[in-house]
Amino acid sequence: MSENLKIIVPMAGLGSRLRPLTWSRPKPLVSLAGSTVLDHMLAMFKTIPEPESTEYVFIMSPGQREMIQAHMQKFHPGMKVHYIEQPEKKGQSDALWHAREFLQGQVLVVFSDTLIENSFASLDQEKMDAVAWVKAVPDPRRFGVAEVDSLGLVRRLIEKPRDMNNNLAVVGCYYFKEGQRLTEAIEEQFKRNISLKGEYFLVDAINILLEKKLLMRTEQVQVWLDAGTSEALLDTNRYLLEHGRSNVSQPVFQEDNVIVPPVFIHPEARVSTSIIGPFASVGAGAVIQNSQIRDSILSPGVHITNTHLEGSILGHDVVINGLMGKFNLGDNSWANW
Repeated sequence: MSENLKIIVPMAGLGSRLRPLTWSRPKPLVSLAGSTVLDHMLAMFKTIPEPESTEYVFIMSPGQREMIQAHMQKFHPGMKVHYIEQPEKKGQSDALWHAREFLQGQVLVVFSDTLIENSFASLDQEKMDAVAWVKAVPDPRRFGVAEVDSLGLVRRLIEKPRDMNNNLAVVGCYYFKEGQRLTEAIEEQFKRNISLKGEYFLVDAINILLEKKLLMRTEQVQVWLDAGTSEALLDTNRYLLEHGRSNVSQPVFQEDNVIVPPVFIHPEARVSTSIIGPFASVGAGAVIQNSQIRDSILSPGVHITNTHLEGSILGHDVVINGLMGKFNLGDNSWANW
């Protein structure tokens, strides 16, 4: 690439659909399949040309930087990351406006709860002005969709269409060959006051670019995973464990434990007299005794004793003793019989 690619990740927001997990941590740091949502998102870019020169720009709400920066320094110390604050909740375009100094040259804009399987290896050979990644869905009315012409070029983006004629849902990943054009479109969006309930959406800025003859094509992805709700997080956990994130390949009957893959059990977790799996993710420092855990995400530091969990998500340092059921508990919670 002639200049450093910038990967812009808007991640501001309260993460209200993931509460109580997000009361005490930003939603990109919620646990998922052995690491965090953020780690899995960053893994999407392993095929980027010249990854060592790629720069990341994280756009955050006030108060989020400390935890996210500490996580990046611990687990991704070699990545060059810029941290930008979005002071008020005014939408995606407003978030990008605060990062406009980095909207120069080639830019990828990716929303933080978007996980796709895709190769970016040919990005440095892209001929079009822009690319929108899409996925064919049975019912497009819940999504934004890309309307394309006979040549496969995008005419416009439509938010939550009323009909079923176009099923190419945009997945929240966009490439722009010249980021400055996006900045100019956002500025015009502000001047026209194209907003909804006080928020400025990126699709409207892109539609302004399309009005100005931006050449945008689509690229279909086969796998699009969501990490925006608790139910979606569990679905994504299952998929990731089935597709390479499990660290146990065969059933294990060892001492007093039974491990049923696919599962991820961190090497620093301690398990005794328990049945783990399938589809369980157990974080670092977890302690599980006399329990059965399946189809659940257990964050680092949890302590589980005499408990049967299924379909549960536990935040950091949760303690549960002597219970059975489905739990969704934020950091430092406890439940005891």
